Amino acid sequence: MNIVSVTPAEVIVILLAVMAGALVKAITGMGFPLVAIPVISLFVSVETAVVVIAFPNAAANALLAFHERSAWPRTRDLPILIPTSIVGAVAGTFLLVSLPERALTIALAVAVLVYIAIRLRSPDLVLSPARSRQFAPPVGLAAGVFQGAIGVSGPVVGSWIHSYRLPRDAHVLSVTSMFLFSGLAQLVILTGDGQFDRGRAAATLAATIPAIGLIPVGTRMRGRLSGRGFDNAVLGLLAVSAVALVLRSIV
Repeated sequence: MNIVSVTPAEVIVILLAVMAGALVKAITGMGFPLVAIPVISLFVSVETAVVVIAFPNAAANALLAFHERSAWPRTRDLPILIPTSIVGAVAGTFLLVSLPERALTIALAVAVLVYIAIRLRSPDLVLSPARSRQFAPPVGLAAGVFQGAIGVSGPVVGSWIHSYRLPRDAHVLSVTSMFLFSGLAQLVILTGDGQFDRGRAAATLAATIPAIGLIPVGTRMRGRLSGRGFDNAVLGLLAVSAVALVLRSIV
């Protein structure tokens, strides 16, 4: 991205999108790319938006995961989900310019909507530990591929971890840990591939500052939510993400 090709008004819109994404992420553990990438891609290519968001998203995930680190004993399947998501992110990043993005985004949106429908029909449904361990490897791999290929894995990770019905701190630690490690793998590949030119590096730095700054604000807001309120916030964000993915595929 050539930084001079973006007007001051567009820069303001991009930074507002980053701030909104960081705030949503701090509250629910996810949503940063889902909010920021569609807005940024109105002014630059989707590939550039994915690259620019990669580092601030990783920084936000690291900060949130560190904050909720004490919840590790209450998480499930992370030793399986994290390595497989890393493998998927490496593969997806290499395929960033060749995979059919429209087909991927539509498939992801449909999967999320199906999960929401199941959750609304059976609100007390909980995925058993035995079943979750069985399907954790392909889920982790799929989440990583989506992260690397289109910069968005929240619908996969959020839907899967939500089905565990974990306490909110364990939920946030689980999703941010997966995002962090798959995002770092993506970041290494992007850097090694020379994707961060001067313009993209400057935009990345500009996006990182407000992203980190708003994490403590969103964390305090999350603490004021009831258990049902947090659960509804996650489901609501998943619904919004599905709609955003559909719009992204047809625009």
